[in-house]
Amino acid sequence: MGKSGEDIGVVAGLVRASFLVNAVYAESAREYGLTVQQGQLLCVLMGRPYGMGDLGATLGLEKSSLTGLADRAVRRGLVRREPDPDDRRAVQVVLTAEGRTLAEDFYAATCRRVDELAAGLTGQDRERLATLLGTVVRENEVPTVFLDVVAR
Repeated sequence: MGKSGEDIGVVAGLVRASFLVNAVYAESAREYGLTVQQGQLLCVLMGRPYGMGDLGATLGLEKSSLTGLADRAVRRGLVRREPDPDDRRAVQVVLTAEGRTLAEDFYAATCRRVDELAAGLTGQDRERLATLLGTVVRENEVPTVFLDVVAR
């Protein structure tokens, strides 16, 4: 395979791109003293509080794994559990002030790093890539695990 990437197909391109983004995400998480899963949790909660069931479905985690992740984030003071206003038997996971600050810093740094991955593309190519990826994401009903940003 050539280095230019012109000779790879959709499958290889998507898989390799996901590895590339995951590596950048993991590097950001390490620099902020987070695990990848903690970083994902914080980014998801930036949008709104989540009930445990919805949060597990969004993050793709089983109940026991999510409970452990939430427990560790509570101990670090990043999130808190609050009663769900719509279901008094349930709780929502909410960012604390400290968690929101960390989430916003981590999110901004990660966005910059991911945006740099496409630095070699023209503005028109970036727009086309965003459109194509948006179509793939929508058609596969990918949950919002990272807020949408328009990179500048």
